[in-house]
Amino acid sequence: MRTFSLFKYAILLLASFANLSFAASGDEEFLLARTAYDQKNAIALSEHTQQLQHQQYILAPYAEYWLMLLSLNDADNQTVVDFINAYSEYPFADKLRGEYLKKLAKAQDWSGFSAEFSNYTQEDVAVACYAAEANALLGDAALLDAAKPLWLQAKEQPSNCNNLFDRMQSANVLSEEDIWARFRLAIIDNRLTLAKGILKRTKTYEPNQLKLIDKVNANPADVLAKKTISFKTRLGRELNLMALNRVAKTNSIQALSLFNKVEPAMQAEDKKAFYGRLAIYAAQRHESQALDWFKLAGDALNKDQFAWYARAALRDKNWPTVAAVIAKMDASQSEEAVWRYWKARALKTQNQTLEANTLLAKLSTERHFYGWLAQDELEGFISAPLATHKTTEEAVEHIADMPAIQRAVALHRLDFKWESKAEWAFATQSFSDTQLLAAAEFAERKGWHDLAIITADKTTELHDFALRYPTPYRSLMKPAASEQAIDEAWVYGITRQESRFMDAAKSGVGASGLMQLMPATAKWIAGKAGVENYHHGMIHELETNITLGTYYLRYTLELMNGQAVMATAAYNAGPSRAKKWMADMPLEGAIYAETIPFSETRSYVQKVMANAHLYAHQLGLKSITLKQRLGIIPGKAVAVTSSADSDTTETNSANLTKDEL
Repeated sequence: MRTFSLFKYAILLLASFANLSFAASGDEEFLLARTAYDQKNAIALSEHTQQLQHQQYILAPYAEYWLMLLSLNDADNQTVVDFINAYSEYPFADKLRGEYLKKLAKAQDWSGFSAEFSNYTQEDVAVACYAAEANALLGDAALLDAAKPLWLQAKEQPSNCNNLFDRMQSANVLSEEDIWARFRLAIIDNRLTLAKGILKRTKTYEPNQLKLIDKVNANPADVLAKKTISFKTRLGRELNLMALNRVAKTNSIQALSLFNKVEPAMQAEDKKAFYGRLAIYAAQRHESQALDWFKLAGDALNKDQFAWYARAALRDKNWPTVAAVIAKMDASQSEEAVWRYWKARALKTQNQTLEANTLLAKLSTERHFYGWLAQDELEGFISAPLATHKTTEEAVEHIADMPAIQRAVALHRLDFKWESKAEWAFATQSFSDTQLLAAAEFAERKGWHDLAIITADKTTELHDFALRYPTPYRSLMKPAASEQAIDEAWVYGITRQESRFMDAAKSGVGASGLMQLMPATAKWIAGKAGVENYHHGMIHELETNITLGTYYLRYTLELMNGQAVMATAAYNAGPSRAKKWMADMPLEGAIYAETIPFSETRSYVQKVMANAHLYAHQLGLKSITLKQRLGIIPGKAVAVTSSADSDTTETNSANLTKDEL
């Protein structure tokens, strides 16, 4: 291997070539460099890097970055700092800084860590824990209290955070109550290994207590029915609550019955905690008793519980309670667009029209689902003309000439998609509206529909809705929608949300193509649609994917008796779930969407319907308000098409989380 002095010299020499022009002949060498890095072969990587530097290859700094990562533990601090400074205009510079900070922390070079940390802009929990520890060791122990949010998480934190937590506990910054608070968070989130680790920090910990957690996990109902665990200790209280929580998650009536048996032994705050958990699960199952249980829980609710308290009231059309619950939310939550909108709606029902319209008027200027709905609520509302802007050729050429954009193009060509998008994000992060629209136009011309949409979406005052809501592949989309007799704007709304029109898109769980079809769903549709000689590879063919996707949309729409909101939910989460979420009585479409229990599906439905609302205008189709588009969902008493769902996959989408599935 080269001596380190030569390595350092090579790094500093390469810095001078940061902005040199692209040389396509270096592609093969660059790919070999990446292979060497993946194999942790520093000798081969060093040789490839020198060749790339000699060719003045535009992506040579990436090879140098990989070489630095492999040699980071051996590099002297000044060499690393010089490299970071030399490549400060590259997105990898701050990633390297994060790794360098970890190196300094492991070496307990806290003064060096603090000096470099001030330049760090990324979010890395491990680095954040080191930073809090550095503050304490450098004499600012009071700042340990600011690290409490790192502790109060229902997930495992990086291992180095335990050193910080030890210091916090020794300094009494972490109280016994803080420890039990995180224990409860871990239990509710079913992170038993984490819960056991937290338990070991309590003052009363004994090794045999760990088996009690396993016992509750194995049979919570039995533990409660037999009163196996006493309520006299804090652990006993928490484990009985754990058991009640587990039962409440699936069966409200059984949970309430078991609670009644142990209630005399429970403390008042634990009873409220039980009702809070019972209420949120019941609200997500759309059970009518949820509102009563929220009342019994009192006001000691977390953000999710307040949200579902309000949703339960919406479902019940109990507008005074909707307003009252939103008033109890903390400022950051109540100022979210969703709660400003529903607060305004609640105020209107109570004849507080002036206050309601004040909220709606401000919200109506915002470009999202609730902004469009707010417009619909303002009587005689005439939308002010949007400040539209069409970019110039000169502006697009300026974007194309930017070194970061050129690197993004080169990386994309070589299928380094993540790195390409990182370059794009880094380059456009501080762009003005005019620059963003020029960049979006550049991306659209490249066929990067996803980046065009994401970039155009960021403008605040100037807009180009043709870039936000592009209509590629219309020669295929329009006839496919027509053949299935479905709304073309809805098809575009679905596709924009599913893949951002990137036909090679593939999800982590296997959904593929423009309309993101799961393999089992695609195979089933192909059989129903009469696609001859179908095989899995055809799912990636543009025309086939659109044919299958639009057929499935029409199928779900028929199952839902023409209710597009329900059909959208069915496309994402499955037909039987979409039906299950209906109310006994007719329900406003916006409330149906708002009370979908799966967070991913709820957001998906709202975004798709907002997309369709905008696409109707883009496509020159009949324009209706978003509220009209959402419609009224009939009550369960109204028959919904009873075609069996068993002959198709229950969910097509890759959007649901593991817990939601």
